[in-house]
Amino acid sequence: MEHNYSLQPFNTFGIDVKAKHFARFSNTIELQNQLNTFPQEELLILGGGSNMLFTQDFNGLVLRNEIKGIDLLEQNDNHVFIKAGAGENWHSFVQYCIAHNWAGLENLSLIPGSVGASPMQNIGAYGVEIKDVFHELSAYHIESGEIHKFNKEQCQFGYRESVFKRALKNQYIITDVTFALAKNPVLQTSYGAIQQELDTKGIEQPTIKDISDAVIAIRQSKLPDPKVLGNAGSFFKNPVIDLPTFEKIKAKHPNVAHYIISETEVKLAAGWLIENAGLKGFRQGSCGVHEKQALVLVNYGGSQGQQIFDLSTHIIQTIASQFGVKLEREVNIIPTHESIL
Repeated sequence: MEHNYSLQPFNTFGIDVKAKHFARFSNTIELQNQLNTFPQEELLILGGGSNMLFTQDFNGLVLRNEIKGIDLLEQNDNHVFIKAGAGENWHSFVQYCIAHNWAGLENLSLIPGSVGASPMQNIGAYGVEIKDVFHELSAYHIESGEIHKFNKEQCQFGYRESVFKRALKNQYIITDVTFALAKNPVLQTSYGAIQQELDTKGIEQPTIKDISDAVIAIRQSKLPDPKVLGNAGSFFKNPVIDLPTFEKIKAKHPNVAHYIISETEVKLAAGWLIENAGLKGFRQGSCGVHEKQALVLVNYGGSQGQQIFDLSTHIIQTIASQFGVKLEREVNIIPTHESIL
C-alpha cells in the first residue's frame, strides 16, 4: 500500500495527479483485503488507465487490477471459449488469440487498455464491438464480497456503454472476461481503410493476422502513441441524431460523414465535425486537438487534466454552435463532473 502516490505512470494522458492511497491486486483475496483496509474511502479501479482523464488528485483508494491468466475453457465445432484475467493487456491478449488462430478480435488490435475495461466500455473499432464476441464475465460485488456472473443480455451493451457504466456503476469490479471466438473466421474488411490497406500490400486472401496488421498500420498512421504523446484515444462518441436533424445538416454540408443506423437515426462522425469546425490541430496551451486525427485530444507535455477538460468543453460548445449537435465525451472524467456540458 502506497500513500500520496503519483498516478502519472498509470494514465495514458500522463496527468501528474496523486492518489491518497494506492495498491495493486492480482486475485480476489488481495482485492477483498485492500477494500477492508479502507472501507470508507472513495474507490477507483485502474486497469490500463487508457480511457480516463484526471482533473485533480484522487482523495481516496486507487486499486490497480493486475489479475492475469488466459485459459481455453471449452470448444465446439465453431467456437472456442477463452477466459482472460481482467488485468491482462488488451492488445497482448488480442495478439495471443491471433497466434492461436482464434478469430473475432483482430479488428480490435492496438486498442490501449486492459481486458477488464473492454466490456465495461463495449470497446469497438472497424465494424466490430466487444458485444459481438462476448460470452460472459465475472465481477466482484463490492458490497457483498460475492462473485457474480453476467451474460451478454445482463451486460446491457450499447454504443460505448454497458450496465457497469450506468445502473451498476461503482458496484462491481470485473475480474475476468470470457470470449466466444470463431474457429472459422468471418473477416470484416469493409469498414474504414482496411480493404485499401490490404490492396496496397497485394493481399487477396487475408488471414486474421493480415487484418490485425492492417488495423495496426492504420491506427499507427493516424493515432499518436501514448508513450510519446499523452492521449486517451477517441475523446468523443460519434453522435446519433434523428433524420430531420441530419437532413438540415446535410443541406448545409453535403459531404458530412455519416452512417445510417435505421430509418429514423443517423450516426455522424465526431472527428469530421471537429475537423470541419476548424479545430483539427487546434492548440490551447500545453494541450490540443491532434493534427492527424481530430477525435483525439493530446497532452503536449505538462498539461493539467482540467486544461484538457476545458478544451473538450470548448469543442463541445463549438460543435453545438456550428452544427446544432451535442458531442458527448467517451473518456471518463475523474472525479466525476456532475454538471458537465
